[in-house]
Amino acid sequence: MLVYNVTMKVDKEVEADWLVWMKSCHIPDVLSTGQFIESRMCRLIDETDDKDPTYVIQYHCENIENFKRYIAEFAPALREDYHTRFKDKLVAFRTLMEVV
Repeated sequence: MLVYNVTMKVDKEVEADWLVWMKSCHIPDVLSTGQFIESRMCRLIDETDDKDPTYVIQYHCENIENFKRYIAEFAPALREDYHTRFKDKLVAFRTLMEVV
């Protein structure tokens, strides 16, 4: 089992809109690709100096082939969509982890 972890620091001024959009559109769109079996969204409790919230979205994937297919076929359009919507209002970094 793999976990695709996306950490996002979101500008406080767009947080409410971003959160609704993530839950109602983006995460369902990622899951509808068929490459992940479930997801989880968490908000970091520790505050940073600038008070902008940080979220972690974890997508569970059965194997590396599904992950590679997601990255090659689906990720570019989905990333472009949220970059278009939120431009410079968030910073994201991604990691892929193996459940041990």
